Amino acid sequence: MIYTVTLNPSIDYIVRLETLQLGMVNRIQEDFKLPGGKGINVSRILSRLNIDSVALGYLGGFTGQFIKDYLDDEGIQNDFTSVQEDTRINVKVKSDEETEMNGQGPKITLQEQEQFLEKLSPLTSDDVVILSGSKPQSLSQDYYQQLIQILNQKNVSFVIDTTGEELVDALQHKPLVVKPNHHELAEIYGFTADSFDDIIPYGKKLLEEGAKFALVSMADKGALFFDGHSVYHGQAPHQTVKNSVGSGDSMIAGFTGTYMASGDPLEAFRIGLACGSATAFADDLATREEIDTLIPQIKITELKN
Repeated sequence: MIYTVTLNPSIDYIVRLETLQLGMVNRIQEDFKLPGGKGINVSRILSRLNIDSVALGYLGGFTGQFIKDYLDDEGIQNDFTSVQEDTRINVKVKSDEETEMNGQGPKITLQEQEQFLEKLSPLTSDDVVILSGSKPQSLSQDYYQQLIQILNQKNVSFVIDTTGEELVDALQHKPLVVKPNHHELAEIYGFTADSFDDIIPYGKKLLEEGAKFALVSMADKGALFFDGHSVYHGQAPHQTVKNSVGSGDSMIAGFTGTYMASGDPLEAFRIGLACGSATAFADDLATREEIDTLIPQIKITELKN
């Protein structure tokens, strides 16, 4: 079974208007509310691919109940840990420029943290856990490391989709796959990512330091895939990008779900890139139809390295 962990979920309240004028009354043209959080996005895309998962994390208050109800309606298994404080709301304004206002998230008590850790007790080496996204400020700086140590003790494979020191610290524990974008990779290793030749040595370094596979996304330039033997470039057809939120999560879902089902990493890369690109071209996370339309259009080339 695939488990997704979202430590700091949100309701994403998305509003569209022609122009945002500060200090004035603004009339919203369209608005909608979606469950937010990187792990939750992964579970929603897996569901569209007809791959089962269980969404874990912390939910609280009426906002948390909205998220649980939404996932229940989509038929997504979930086993969240209830917390006393409300799950946060993120406001995303889509106008002539995009503006985001993100909440900090609830305070998680020590008792609630212990209750969450108990959810990991039944996991076995047949399972994989996808850890992604930010943490509430009340959780310790090394909280992801604590989770990874528990998973390692149980021989549970894990995927880590975060950045900076948390990603670097996780590499020694041999994640199944990591997915920084080229800017995040450049920040980690201190280089300028102007070309494939700049990026390739550091994508390989992710594997040298412990990751089994690495995906490096590069916006409209597609993505690079490192499998320990070869380096591949994948490219989707160019279309208008409507939604950068959730694209990386969709790629992780497509790759992990396909790899766990087939054991074919290159096909997993193809499906992952199709999922990520389809979401970038959609208003919300991509539908199955949108993903299936893109799959045969994905071009993958092996690079000399």
